[in-house]
Amino acid sequence: MRIISGSRKGRKLVEWEQEGIRPMRDFVRSALFSILNDFVPDAAFLDLCCGTGSVGLEALSRGASSCLFVDLSPDSCGIVRRNLEALDFLTEGRVIEGDAVAVIGELGRRARRFDVIFIGPPYYQELVPAILSALADGRLLAEDFVVVAEIHHKETAADAYGVLERVDTRRYGDNQLLFYRRADGQPISKPQEESAWRNE
Repeated sequence: MRIISGSRKGRKLVEWEQEGIRPMRDFVRSALFSILNDFVPDAAFLDLCCGTGSVGLEALSRGASSCLFVDLSPDSCGIVRRNLEALDFLTEGRVIEGDAVAVIGELGRRARRFDVIFIGPPYYQELVPAILSALADGRLLAEDFVVVAEIHHKETAADAYGVLERVDTRRYGDNQLLFYRRADGQPISKPQEESAWRNE
């Protein structure tokens, strides 16, 4: 697994396999960041249920100003820290071990705000609706935010959670990406190159 683009393009990530950890496939990660291209530079990025951290690390390589990685697994947090060190992102990246919903509550009390939030929990555990509900009050969200949730295509999530409104859905094989923005915000752009991967 490698960084796809940006300042660390081509750099290998420390690989790690554990039951339940599902690193995002490169072609899905490439499609995701093509869609988020205008949002990532200088963004405060939050990678929830980060697993190997490949999404947040890709964001840092593409110019995000910071990334906070959150995962309940101490092993996952350890591998993210190793990758931050290997890629020389220790200043820009921080790792918190904990439950995503609980961490959201604590960050809200600290008045932290994020431009881009990615949610990538294990499938079939109903974690995406719970996390989106925790974000629904908008306390963690910058004015022009994007929230992206990755679920299995057979799972479901609501079209709206408080200030969050779904503006786009993309499917890549078994992966489905749900994009949420502010209810009165602008839609996500749709790059033409994405369509070739929709049903792979």
